[in-house]
Amino acid sequence: MLKRIATAVVLIPIVLLLVLRAPIPVLALVAALIALLTTHEFLKLAEAYSIRPFWKPTYVYVALFFVLLAIDAGTPLLATGFFIYGIAVAASAVPFVSLTIAMRRGDLSSGLPAAAASVFAFVYIALPLGLLVNLRQQWTGAILVIYLFLVVWAGDIFAYFVGRSLGRHLMAPRISPKKTWEGAAASLIASVVVGTTFYKYALPISSALLRAHLIQRRDGVFGLQPTSLTPILWLSIAINIAAQLGDLVESLIKRGAGAKDSGAILPGHGGMLDRIDALLFAAPVLWYWVAARILQ
Repeated sequence: MLKRIATAVVLIPIVLLLVLRAPIPVLALVAALIALLTTHEFLKLAEAYSIRPFWKPTYVYVALFFVLLAIDAGTPLLATGFFIYGIAVAASAVPFVSLTIAMRRGDLSSGLPAAAASVFAFVYIALPLGLLVNLRQQWTGAILVIYLFLVVWAGDIFAYFVGRSLGRHLMAPRISPKKTWEGAAASLIASVVVGTTFYKYALPISSALLRAHLIQRRDGVFGLQPTSLTPILWLSIAINIAAQLGDLVESLIKRGAGAKDSGAILPGHGGMLDRIDALLFAAPVLWYWVAARILQ
């Protein structure tokens, strides 16, 4: 418990400072490092399924994707341009690249499972983190990403503590024996309260961050007319549900592999995948919501 809290106390300010101040190429580099560490943990889990992964080709493919993001750092439009074509090409090409590499295997029966692991690693890990970097590029990008983190973190914290203290009804005992419906309900309520409250005060928060020289004007919310909180309420609900599903999916992968944690890089939290599993499902929800608003 103490290790978990201490790790969070150290990491949260670093993450927030990166989101607020880091140039997009630097943010893409950090995201690439996280993606590579997470990919390593995932491929290690894949080995427990009797899969022989393509280690180096998968690392190279993931790294090149984030090089693309760093090159596209100056593009503010989310739904058009180099980025949208880049992710389409990257996502559609990874199966062909992986299967082409599989043809070099002596044991051909291991080729398809290894290729499938590489494809899944890219779509499951690299692509959502790339969408997160792209979100940061948008107008009000800093506020959008901070909102996402707060909604996910609030849900995670309340699910953990309420589930431990009040949880009685198990949600998915075969997949995650400690998760309860009480914890899930507390998670949902916390995400909605934190998300709507943060958005309600987005203007004064943005103004304070601007005065503190933590953001530029394009990164904050400075609209003259207040907007309805109803869309944010539904968005917070969708993000929380996606985050909880992301947590359960990672538990499924670990349980099938016979592992308690994906790794041990973060004291009290386990591996990098253990820490960002919810975010991997939640980030695309916010990205698509922002993209839909841009296309209106």
